[in-house]
Parts: sequence; structure tokens; C-alpha cells
Amino acid sequence: MRIVGLTSRVLEYDLTELYGETPIPTGVGGASYFVSFDTLHTDSGLDGHTMQYGGLGEGRAIANVLHQAYSEDLIGRDVREHERIWQDLRRKNRHMYNVSDAIVGAIDVALWDLRGKEVGQPIAVLLGLARTSVPAYATARSIDPDPEAVFDEARQMQAAGFLGYKVQFWDGPGRDIPRFRAAREAVGPGFPLMEDAAGGYSYQQALEAGHVLDELDYHWFEEPLPDRQLGQLRRLTDELRVPVLAMETLSLHELPEHIRAGAADIARGDVLIKSGITGLRKALATCELFGMNLEIHGLGTVLLDIANLHVALSVENCAWVESHHPVYHQGLRGQPLAIDEHGCQVLPPGPGLGVELDWDWIDDHTVEVVATGETSGG
Repeated sequence: MRIVGLTSRVLEYDLTELYGETPIPTGVGGASYFVSFDTLHTDSGLDGHTMQYGGLGEGRAIANVLHQAYSEDLIGRDVREHERIWQDLRRKNRHMYNVSDAIVGAIDVALWDLRGKEVGQPIAVLLGLARTSVPAYATARSIDPDPEAVFDEARQMQAAGFLGYKVQFWDGPGRDIPRFRAAREAVGPGFPLMEDAAGGYSYQQALEAGHVLDELDYHWFEEPLPDRQLGQLRRLTDELRVPVLAMETLSLHELPEHIRAGAADIARGDVLIKSGITGLRKALATCELFGMNLEIHGLGTVLLDIANLHVALSVENCAWVESHHPVYHQGLRGQPLAIDEHGCQVLPPGPGLGVELDWDWIDDHTVEVVATGETSGG
């Protein structure tokens, strides 16, 4: 089964529902979110699908990068030589200074989709099922909320059936600590809460905030400092009781040294930044050998989050999946990322990624098409 062509459709997601009456933040590309929906066509007639990340306005550009820089590395290749393709792309990326391994990660998802379709099995089954469902936590939907809004949303997510709730604040302890307290007050003791600072704190700010998260019994403190501040992360991890979660933005090959150095209690990764399903599984295996969990990062990009789910279902050292606002789940039929009555995301039943594409929605929201080589339907 050889690749004969690539097609990318740039999809426009309307995020008006997400922002509501809140002013749209600067630097996020406005109320439209452009995502490159990519298809690898094969001589067997099977198509493998994936998406690129496009959260900050780069969606259109990435579609063109894929075709201009990578089509010649893919067309003519045998999908059964998947590992060789993955290794070749990562070697190429050593010199692709303007892009990251994320584009390799997205390509890898399409290759796994093809492999699953060829044998009629979900990707998680090919990887080796560890379970058929994974507990889900909700990441905050509100934009720049005050403590009262945090309280209300935390209660809403708990009532909706999610098994945990994550806030995302990095405005400094003076502003953030009242919001940490509001979330805990809303859900009561024992309900898992997480805080994600997105690398936005200084060491002293992270230390002050972390001690309050200790007091409030938060489940983890995510990316309190930039991921590559290895020494500072290790100091902070040693100082705090709340588990420090880090390494989301590290490439796959940067991960082992941070683990060896004790830079965090819990690792982080996803199918995009860790070079695909192939790379994320390698990262999880590395963590498992060190006795660590790697918690999978939700991407707010529907096919990538489906791929994340398949990986989570194939391992035991990932306790959660992350659920973003459902506006990001459009483009599929049947809401496969919705939680069940137990608060879990469940195994998609079909082959490959296991989901049914909503072609009517895709056609209605396509704003640009880029094609290279031969195309096929399916």
C-alpha cells in the first residue's frame, strides 16, 4: 500500500461560542480557527486522515508547508514501512529549522489511520489495548474569569460528569490564588483539581502559588516554569508537595534527560509535539521504565485528540484524558470525544482512528484546498 498523493483542506472553525460576550484576546487570530485537515491517498483506495494544529493563526501556512516540504518524502512510500518513514522524517527535521517535529506527528497519525483501516481494527487495538475507557477532566472554558466565574464553571463541570477540572492561570499569585481557592470551594474536598500555568510564572511566583496548591490539595501543578528550565524545575519539584507536571513542549529526544534529572513528578506529551502516535508511545514507554506517568495533553484539534485517546487506551501509565470546549470537536459525527455516564472517553469502534467524518460540515467549512499527486475518495 503506497502513498500516491496528499490533499489538505483548510477548515474554518467559528469560536464565537467559546468566547461568548468576552472580548477576543489579542494574538489568537480572532474568532476563526483555521486547521489543516490532511489526507494521505494510497494506491489501495484507502485514505488516511489527520489534522495539523492551527491555534494561533498558522493553519493555512502549515497546509502549504506540508505539501511544499514533505510531499516528496511521502509520495511513493509503502505505508507498511511506517517506522522507516517516521525515522526518515525526523532525520529530515534535524535541518528543518523553521518547523518542529509536530508536523511529523500529524503525518504519523494519518499513517496509523491507514494501518488500522487496512486490517479493519482501531489504532488502540493495533497498539495493544490496556482498557476501553479513560477518565476525563475538563479544562476551563472561560476566558480570564474572576473568582465567581471560576466557582460557577467548576461546579458546572463537576455536575456535567467530568472526573476532574483544570484551571489555567499565570497572572501572578495575587490574582491567581483567589481563583484557585474559588475552584476548590466550588467542588469540595477530594475532587481532582489541576492548575496549568503554561510556563508563565517566575520561580518565586511558582513557589508561592505552589504552596497554596499544596494547601488546597490540587492534583497537579502543570508547567509552572518553562519546560527547559531544568534546574529550576527540579528545585521546585523538590520543594512542593503538589505533583509538578512538565515536559509538554519538549521534543521526544529531550524527554529522557529531564526524567533522569528529576525535573518533574509527572511527564506531559501528545501526538503532535512528541512526533505522533509512534513518538508518544515511545515517550510513554520511557516514562513507564522510570516508574512515571505521562499525562496526555489535549490539543483542541479533533482528529489529534482522537489519536491521543487511542494512545491512552493502550497504556497504563496515563491516568487521564483532557477535554476541551466542544466547539473544537466539530467535523465528526456522533460526538466520539463526549464522556460516558462514568465520566470517561471510550474506544472509538471503527477501524483506524475509528470515527465517522462529517463530510457535509467539512465541505461547508473548507476555505482552501491544497493537493499534490493523485487523489482518491474514501
